[in-house]
Amino acid sequence: MTRLLRAVVPAWPRQLHRRGVLGMNWRNMNILARCNPKPLYYLTDDKLATKELCSRHGIAVPRTYAVVDHPVQTRRLGRLIGRREQFVVKPACGSAGRGVLIVTGRDAEGFIDTSGQRLSAPQLRHHLLATLGGTYSIGGRVDRAIIEQRVMTHSSLANLSGGGTPDIRIVIYLGRAVMAMLRLPTRASGGRANLHQGALGIGLDLKTGSAVAAVCDGRLVRQHPDDGLPIADILVPMWQDILDVALRLAGVIGLGYLGVDIVLSDRFGPVVLEANGRPGLSIQIANRCGLMTRIAEVDQDENNRPNPAG
Repeated sequence: MTRLLRAVVPAWPRQLHRRGVLGMNWRNMNILARCNPKPLYYLTDDKLATKELCSRHGIAVPRTYAVVDHPVQTRRLGRLIGRREQFVVKPACGSAGRGVLIVTGRDAEGFIDTSGQRLSAPQLRHHLLATLGGTYSIGGRVDRAIIEQRVMTHSSLANLSGGGTPDIRIVIYLGRAVMAMLRLPTRASGGRANLHQGALGIGLDLKTGSAVAAVCDGRLVRQHPDDGLPIADILVPMWQDILDVALRLAGVIGLGYLGVDIVLSDRFGPVVLEANGRPGLSIQIANRCGLMTRIAEVDQDENNRPNPAG
């Protein structure tokens, strides 16, 4: 976040604070500590716990094909994957998109990922073993690997996806959506929708789902880096449905501040990929607006709300 802020907003931290930009220390001490009870973090830190919670409340999530929690299971890739040509492998407790492997096809020689690279069965097994060993997990602790359905992107966004799967991040504060961003994979990001890996982040208007600004590789941009499409022409369909799903999940998780990542599908509509109890801050750059400004508006509304007991 610091690198991105320096790249697009040349200012001292105190100046950024005055402009309403939320920093990590302020977020941790004044928002997370106040709004997010620690016992509830497991519901977002463990993707399997998030998926189970969603399933109990009728919220769409990718179908789980297998959960790998012991190295011996990796010897049976045929049973785990079957004849599936497309699937996603992800660490149950990963962060920042690390360890996520998206398989888009397979042939006699192995599996093909979003960047077009081929992985042999031994290479896929090695990836699973690295996941179990905690290579990609929060704090490096022993983890589990999830093999799940690859949800196909909505047709209106497919031509923007760079071969990967774009997603929508909604930041929720005290039951209100305060900021949103569309994350588009690019050729540089290898098909991954993660800004730290070169994806395109597009700030979205909360009322309409239309693009307001965009950032890529720490720089504000006006065009898609791969095809030159003007950012201003991008509009996310089914916008109200996406907001409704994010707010519904925030309500059942119980954290006052979190990010919800959603992929939009022609067949299933909004599908929850994961939730994050400590969402990153670069969404502010994509929106050219500070989160503290939006949070202050919610706090003011809460303070002005009539007290029924009074």
